[in-house]
Amino acid sequence: MVAKLTDVAKLAGVSPTTVSRVINKKGYLSEKTIKNVIEAMQKLNYKPNNLARGLQGKSPKLVGLIFPTIGNIFYAELIAYLEKELFNRGYKTIICNSQQDSAKEKEYLEMLTANQVDGIISGSHNLGIKDYDLVTAPIIAFDRNLSPSTPIVSSDNYSGGILAAKTLKKAGCLHPIMITGNNNSNSPTGLRQRGFSSIFPKAKIYHISSDFSPARKEIEIRTILKTTKTDGIFISDDLTAILVWNIIQSLKLSIPQDLKLIGYDGTYFIETHYPQLTTIKQPLADIAKLMVDLLLQKIEGSSLEKSYLLPVSLLPGRSV
Repeated sequence: MVAKLTDVAKLAGVSPTTVSRVINKKGYLSEKTIKNVIEAMQKLNYKPNNLARGLQGKSPKLVGLIFPTIGNIFYAELIAYLEKELFNRGYKTIICNSQQDSAKEKEYLEMLTANQVDGIISGSHNLGIKDYDLVTAPIIAFDRNLSPSTPIVSSDNYSGGILAAKTLKKAGCLHPIMITGNNNSNSPTGLRQRGFSSIFPKAKIYHISSDFSPARKEIEIRTILKTTKTDGIFISDDLTAILVWNIIQSLKLSIPQDLKLIGYDGTYFIETHYPQLTTIKQPLADIAKLMVDLLLQKIEGSSLEKSYLLPVSLLPGRSV
């Protein structure tokens, strides 16, 4: 049961108006009164409804979006699709950039709860299950297992890994490798790796931490290319694939004659600015629409399935 302002007033032994004055820091109040109200708010885990105040009980029509970074092209495009879809359905958005920081993500969750948003869509994964289970607002997750009760929407990462491997195999690759991020079997890239390895079980998998700077990534990739005998590379995201492409060219190797290259994501940015890159395309517009549809269903109280998978496709380029 979500605590109300009147519950805080009753516990603190003051009027609801006094509680409102403490929250808004208006008028003269004794230190004892302020202390009693704050302690009551903390005990009841009460979050002031900062944005919905004055709406006379109406829904604020707000949805919070929490994602690891808005600087990444993939997330930027997905957020743009989500914002547009929500706006068309009568909702405004609050965009929260967690930057892989669990403390920052927790503050954003508290802020969204305080503002009593109608729902949350989260693609972040810093906090434990308990943190997300404490949030009373309906939540839909993108690509991440946030809690047992939170529905997940994602592209079919495992099938995407298989499609990438089969594409390289059809092109004649005998000794492909995969370059991916952190070693986490439950992550989206972990599922892509499992799909890839099901076709090439002996292929080497190289993990380059997503926390590395571009310069550190370049050093790691350059070392891999210099020391590994390979005729094809599957990279688990397109931005790293572009970096690999540039390094290959700097080593005086040709694509696809010497090395074949396939990425993953297939954003509009890649389609328009790097059409030469062969990649696995995630259906971002469909993902965004489905997440919004499910969130609105959950807001209305509907029961949802635990997981929803959308198919991926091959975006042909000239690198395979």
